Amino acid sequence: MKAAVVTAFDKPLEILDRDIPQPGTGKVLIRLETSGLCHTDIHAAHGDWPVKPTPPFVPGHEGVGIIEELGDEVTNRRLGERVAIPWLGYACGECRFCIDGRETLCTKQYNSGYSVDGAFAEYAVADAKYVVPVPDGVTSMDAAPLTCAGVTTYKALKVAKITPTERVAVFGVGGLGHLAVQYGRIMGGTVIAVDVEQPKLDLALELGADHVVNAATGDPVAAIQALGGADVAIVLAASPRVFEQAFASLNRGGRLICVALPADQTMSISIFDTVLKGISIIGSIVGTRQDLAEVFELHAEGRTKIIAEGRTLDQVNEAIDEVLSGKVLARLVFEY
Repeated sequence: MKAAVVTAFDKPLEILDRDIPQPGTGKVLIRLETSGLCHTDIHAAHGDWPVKPTPPFVPGHEGVGIIEELGDEVTNRRLGERVAIPWLGYACGECRFCIDGRETLCTKQYNSGYSVDGAFAEYAVADAKYVVPVPDGVTSMDAAPLTCAGVTTYKALKVAKITPTERVAVFGVGGLGHLAVQYGRIMGGTVIAVDVEQPKLDLALELGADHVVNAATGDPVAAIQALGGADVAIVLAASPRVFEQAFASLNRGGRLICVALPADQTMSISIFDTVLKGISIIGSIVGTRQDLAEVFELHAEGRTKIIAEGRTLDQVNEAIDEVLSGKVLARLVFEY
């Protein structure tokens, strides 16, 4: 099979011919149809984060495909079923986080395309309990971005506990942000989209944003405060400076939802303002299997729209360069 492999953090990915993997006990073999390119895949390929994957490995955690083989003891999945391979590749199912519905905090988890080979390949093996069925009303092209970009922003806005008419500022309109704008509206928020690229702001307006702010041409904090300030600010741009701007844009009682993971991990905020204004700072990491099922259901009902462009796996390095340039409108998806 063809696979895009990280052989070293300082080298481009290599397109290699590998043997089709075999599913062990509790696993399934999936023939991939699509896989989205997430910024996390780029961080993985470059070894940007403190806990690094071990080369050689195959990135990819927005994979969608058909189950072609069942490993021993698999009873919850069937041959021919279309499923998604999300970031949460496995969790123990027994710790307090798994039991109380916070499986993405499990300390024994492993992650697709990071600690195990992922979906940048024609075939992948995944844990049968942690793949998520894709409804018939969702195309594989659309399902790929929903599997991470969708579920990540959906969960972030759920934990924000938005009250209808609250102002929700989305910092970074792209693969994740174009969905955050839509979920913010679905949850009743008045959405303010912030970006440095005007085409992305135009897209945000098309998708339902109530206001847009171009941070390249003016001070986004002043612009948001002029609109009445934000009650919720969700940060999807991988820059500590943007986190600081989002914090400064908040009203009293506001919530800063931290999602992006910049290589430079430190942001500077005022303890004084945090305390006196009653600001909450919340970290949100992807979503659970149930969250993803809800994301798929919303899309099947026609309540969200995916903006994506197709690429071939042979174009993986060019696609990474496109994403890093900031010019990709929303999501790139590899089609097999």
